[in-house]
Amino acid sequence: MTKKTSADTKPDLRIVESESAVYDLMRAPETTADRVKRLQMEAHSLALEEIEALEKLLLEAAAKAKAIADGGDAYPVGAREIASRLAADLPTKAETIKTIVHRVG
Repeated sequence: MTKKTSADTKPDLRIVESESAVYDLMRAPETTADRVKRLQMEAHSLALEEIEALEKLLLEAAAKAKAIADGGDAYPVGAREIASRLAADLPTKAETIKTIVHRVG
């Protein structure tokens, strides 16, 4: 059994179309318009991260719902029925969200 180290895990990185975080002291200060544009790009990037996290959660919830729907008599009939509907519906919703983001982005 091998122990996982921090070198074994890769961080979830995203490329952001923005200027370097290191400030050039010889450069003129950022204008308000430049700052607004940069902040809007950062906000857009953060929004995409949130949407991707939602997609992942929807797919995880669908998997859990399927497990409950297939769980047999251990779960109440009504709970299994709702879980069955969620298991069928959530992946479609996640795919719809992904399609919208790719169309807009």
